[in-house]
Amino acid sequence: MPAKIRLQRHGKKGQPFYHIVIADGRAPRDGRFIEKIGTYNPVTVPAEINLNFDKALDWLNKGAQPTDTVRSILSKKGVMLKKHLMIGVQKGAMTAEQAEVKFQTWMKEKEAKLAQEVKAKVEKTRADQKARIEAESKVNAARAEAIAKKQAEAAAAAAAENAEEAPAEEAPAAEEAPAEA
Repeated sequence: MPAKIRLQRHGKKGQPFYHIVIADGRAPRDGRFIEKIGTYNPVTVPAEINLNFDKALDWLNKGAQPTDTVRSILSKKGVMLKKHLMIGVQKGAMTAEQAEVKFQTWMKEKEAKLAQEVKAKVEKTRADQKARIEAESKVNAARAEAIAKKQAEAAAAAAAENAEEAPAEEAPAAEEAPAEA
């Protein structure tokens, strides 16, 4: 069996962390491997990928077959594009300098796009947080207004009770005063 480039799972339950390894196709997923070429952490946003670019390209050129997930990781990092461009150089379709210029242009565009996505996500998070705070402050203001209204009603009721009790107490006192005279 040819060598495979695949993920080896590590980490806790619900918090995966992967090593990107070169392994014999017959070896179990988390078993023996030939070489570790990187790591992949899908929990972070955006996913954190650390990859030894040169080793990955070397193993692809040697014939190692990546799994589907690893193929997408290698594509995101540009290893697959670099391999494609190097094949074009070998066939004589372009020079090595032209291939390098194309690759560097692609990398700059990719980094700019990633930075823009991260910035948009941060702005969206801030806008959502601001909207939640505004909604919460409206709810708190409504609650405070309702509490103040209830307290005003309770104070008015207490004042009305006191007003009713005060004349009732004064009336018998007035009646007692003439009896003494």
